[in-house]
Amino acid sequence: MSETAVTATTTFRERLYVTPWFWLLMLLAAGLLAAEVHMGFPGVRSWLPYVILLPLTVALLVKWSSTKVEVSGGELRAGDAHIPLDLLGDAEIIAPQDRRKAMGPFLDPAAYVLHRGWVKPVVRVLVNDPEDPTPYWMISTRRPEELVAAIKS
Repeated sequence: MSETAVTATTTFRERLYVTPWFWLLMLLAAGLLAAEVHMGFPGVRSWLPYVILLPLTVALLVKWSSTKVEVSGGELRAGDAHIPLDLLGDAEIIAPQDRRKAMGPFLDPAAYVLHRGWVKPVVRVLVNDPEDPTPYWMISTRRPEELVAAIKS
């Protein structure tokens, strides 16, 4: 399938990238940890912690930034999971003041959750498949109105 055919059926696509300030904090923490291990000692201990910890931190942040939410080809894709749109029920935006309760004490343990702490808005999508034990999906998104509209269309 060509790239134009894929984008023609895509109604929503978002990458849940890590914010720049979080990159800065994580790299600073990795540098401080490497400096703790170094502590002024000569030899391998002077450079090895930096060579290991800084690239490892960058790799972790890149992996965290690769998560995608997409509605295309009649399916909702969130991370590695996907489900046909015709098996989905209502989609609702969780209000910011209710997000903590929805992700905490009111969260069904069988629900599929794609939550990123640096992305505040959350959408709950009910699953209407009688063979699927998952009652709903909780998905972090920076554009909740667009995601709900794409699921409903």
